[in-house]
Amino acid sequence: MATPAPGLPLPPGAERRRQLRQQRRAEQLRHLWRFVVFSGISAGLGFLLLRQGWNLRQPSQVEVVGSSLVNREQVIQAAGLRFPQPLLELQPRELGHRLMEALPVAKVKVSRLLLPARLRVELVDREAVAKAQRRTARGVELGYVDQEGQWITLHRQLGVRTRGNLQIVVLGWNERHRATLAEVLRAAARIGPGLRQIRFQPDGSLWLNTAELGEIRLGPSDGRLPRRLEVVAQLNRALPAQLGGRRPQQIDLSDPEQPELSMAGGGGSGPATGTMTAPRGGQ
Repeated sequence: MATPAPGLPLPPGAERRRQLRQQRRAEQLRHLWRFVVFSGISAGLGFLLLRQGWNLRQPSQVEVVGSSLVNREQVIQAAGLRFPQPLLELQPRELGHRLMEALPVAKVKVSRLLLPARLRVELVDREAVAKAQRRTARGVELGYVDQEGQWITLHRQLGVRTRGNLQIVVLGWNERHRATLAEVLRAAARIGPGLRQIRFQPDGSLWLNTAELGEIRLGPSDGRLPRRLEVVAQLNRALPAQLGGRRPQQIDLSDPEQPELSMAGGGGSGPATGTMTAPRGGQ
């Protein structure tokens, strides 16, 4: 189709198309302006909501569930929370680690809830199975241990959930002995109710003390420990009757297949020492 010469009026159809193009451009500019305005308003409202709406303003917005020992105030203090506190700035994993270190709990789960804004802390209390002592730079510290051999600090302001009457005492607790201690605690039921003491010497050797057998040297915490614990349980069942009620002075199970038994001598004589064969199976 021929193009009109410059200065000549456009055909009616061409003029109409030009006006429609201008209208479409104007409409696109209006849509773009609305988008920019609405985006700015939304961003501003979102910022205000984040800064003002999702804030922890008071302690009642911290929910603590699952523990019979730890309350809300203790959680807030252990977590180092200050009010007002932007909720989204809190890191649940970091808070969980902080609470695990400061409180006598076995598990912690921290969740941020937005509607309404609140922090939810789910706790599982640790259960002490024995009293314990350990050496620190400030001297001897008293506390407890749980079934996994983990140390439980003796908090003055916190109680502790216990299992039984805590007749066992652990001496010389150290983090490097934790796995060994857990193995001994798992064997405590097989050894019998007479188990009174679990002791770790500075050189790492392990000793037990029971009401029936007295002092028992288990030696190093190596791969033979399960066998040594098995022999302790078997001797605890059989040996008292064989000795007629007499209590050994010491039993050495460094070699669990050849226990060495020391008995207090009578009439001023020294202790009598003998070697016996370790019982097998249900003996």
